[in-house]
Amino acid sequence: MSERDYSPLSSACVRALSDKVYDKRKAAALEIEKMVKDFSASNKQDQIGRLIRVLEEFAMSHNPHTRKGGLIGLAAVAIGLGTKNIAPFIQDLVNPILACFTDSTPNVRYYATESLYNVVRVSRGTVLSQFNDIFTILVRLATDADQNVKNGSEMLDRIMKDIVTESASFDLVSFIPVLREKLYANNHWAQTLVVSWVSVLHTVPDVDTLSFLSEILEGLFFILEGPKPEVKKMCEAVVGEFLVSIKKAPEKVKFAEMINIVIAHAQSSDPVVQMIALTWINEFVKLSGRVMLPHTSGILTAILPCLALDDPAYAKTRGLAKEVSTGLMKLITAEDDREGPEGSAGTPEDQPQPPITPQTPTASSAITSPHSSSVAFPAGTPDELYNGALDLSSVMDVLQKQLRNTPVPCKTAVLRWIYHLHNKIPNKMCRYLEELFPVLLRTLSDPSDEVVLLVIEVLAQIASTGNHSPAPSSLSPPITATTTTTTTTTISASSSISSTTTVQGAQEEGKTNVDEYFTRFLQNLLHLFTTQRNLLEDRGPLIIRQLCVMLSAEDIYRTLAELLQEEEDPIFASKMVQTLSSILLTSKELFSLRIQLKDLSTPESCELFVKLYRSWSHNPVATLTLCLLTQNYTHAATLVHAFGDIEVTADFLVEIDKLVQLVESPIFTYLRLQLLDPVGHSALVETLYGLLMLLPQTKAFTMLHDRLDCVPPAHLLKHTHAKAKQRHLACNIDFDELLAHFNTVQEKHRQYKRQKIKQKLQSNVDPLTRP
Repeated sequence: MSERDYSPLSSACVRALSDKVYDKRKAAALEIEKMVKDFSASNKQDQIGRLIRVLEEFAMSHNPHTRKGGLIGLAAVAIGLGTKNIAPFIQDLVNPILACFTDSTPNVRYYATESLYNVVRVSRGTVLSQFNDIFTILVRLATDADQNVKNGSEMLDRIMKDIVTESASFDLVSFIPVLREKLYANNHWAQTLVVSWVSVLHTVPDVDTLSFLSEILEGLFFILEGPKPEVKKMCEAVVGEFLVSIKKAPEKVKFAEMINIVIAHAQSSDPVVQMIALTWINEFVKLSGRVMLPHTSGILTAILPCLALDDPAYAKTRGLAKEVSTGLMKLITAEDDREGPEGSAGTPEDQPQPPITPQTPTASSAITSPHSSSVAFPAGTPDELYNGALDLSSVMDVLQKQLRNTPVPCKTAVLRWIYHLHNKIPNKMCRYLEELFPVLLRTLSDPSDEVVLLVIEVLAQIASTGNHSPAPSSLSPPITATTTTTTTTTISASSSISSTTTVQGAQEEGKTNVDEYFTRFLQNLLHLFTTQRNLLEDRGPLIIRQLCVMLSAEDIYRTLAELLQEEEDPIFASKMVQTLSSILLTSKELFSLRIQLKDLSTPESCELFVKLYRSWSHNPVATLTLCLLTQNYTHAATLVHAFGDIEVTADFLVEIDKLVQLVESPIFTYLRLQLLDPVGHSALVETLYGLLMLLPQTKAFTMLHDRLDCVPPAHLLKHTHAKAKQRHLACNIDFDELLAHFNTVQEKHRQYKRQKIKQKLQSNVDPLTRP
């Protein structure tokens, strides 16, 4: 370049700017500063512009000393212009300096930081128009390998923060995309700088960071998931500050846009991150109300596994998860069962508004995450999401998934959720009973008693709900192939999960629905016992007893008796009757039913006795026990004689042994007292002597023999024994027909046993023959 090309710089100034000696470059800078002041005073703007372009060429030179001279010259121009006059030239001054930060020479990069610092110091708020570019360079400088450069960048960073804090015109909208991008920097020094800027911006009163929190929240959690404890602690503090602000001004927060981000990180393997995310979810549920309902499935996906964390170190995490679950449950009310979008409580006008203005989710809420693949996000329409509609379909998917192969605390929480949903929104839950029933029945095999008891309560709740209409589609056929007679069942239910559910006096349509679910439930339960005999032996009594507590014991026994009459497997029917008979006689929960059967004082009790007798006929000893319980001693004596035609097996004798022990128990106190009147109860005496004749001389034989020895002679009590009580309704029972039925059933048992023996022999001859 000629001297003219460097105008308005003199040749001496040009040479000094390119000199390798710093003092000569500094002297040239002072000359430039004076020159600019003169130009500015004379209003020679074009000359200043020309000077800046010349210095820009210096800054782009191949000679590193020349580049340094250009940088110091640009700083001198800024100083010469002063704060009042720098605005028109700020972009021309900043851009060439920023370009030098990519220089491979550390000294050049250091001089660039020094030059930019001076420009920023002079321009103050004016430089904010270039803030995004300067911030990008600051992030880059935070990772610089040269310590001098890093030291210079720290000074530049501090003055930029001071300017932003003082300014009322910071453009946060244009800065947010840059900030969001830089949050994902992989260098921990860069992350430290970015987090410090987030903290600074959050403290500036005129900068509304809450409104844009959804844009940067994922990035903050990304840093929290990082390996560097110093950065994580710093970021944790910033996240905590945001949560405090959210509590103070929830109306500014876009909860719906952030909840999926928090849900994803609530499943983090990092306990600190998980705890922070759960804390946020808990506050979201409290502050946003029904806005969280469309995200229930995702929240449940995150919190249910936390309930199974049994390490004492996770006690607070478990407590938070429980609190979130309880808070979500409270958001679901009976109003949600009205017609409209599934799970919705109607239109926004006719429901209480949440404490914030719901935000329509945007693309920013769909930020990807390392955990996002395991999160169940709402699948509802935008209108449903806006109106706070519960996406029941996705919720049920999550609950059913969590009910399989998960720890006990997860299962119990899921069962309480199913109970709560069926209690609050039975109409909508009807649509999911088809797929839910088999899952609940399978869960009855769970090794945990707590889980089994809750399953029973849920099943009882479903079977007893009569205040909702049938599902639009008809129920599929029951699992078992048996057909039953329809009974009109009045059911009363109680439960320890929540408040007592009272079945309303229903219309015929509702009552039919109750009967259908009740009968189908017991039918499927019998099928489960058929396929899992161990379940019947291990848990059968517990299940039946609990059902009798929660539902009507009379209805359960009547319905089971009807179903067992049609049972095709007589061996199972006999075993089931034996179990039901034992429960009936020994369970304190069935005391009222025993009294009802003992007296047979109502037509209903007589009808129940007949139904029980028909199914109890599968088990001879149970049938005899039923007759003793109902004081039908004459028929009991007839049955004992009929036992002579029955194959006496070891199992048969064991059952008689148990019956003798029951006779000696408090349950049959009234029976033993009736032995004081051997004349009035001669059939009872005959029955007991018949049992004595059937027993081998075992301990039970001795026990019964000793009892009968205590029966006083009739002549000693002929003036003192009470007159036998007449039971007119019981007299109307056709015992001849019942005896015929008993003999028919026992003949079926004999035929079944012969068939099994024949099949076994055939299989020994032909291995391909299936027994």
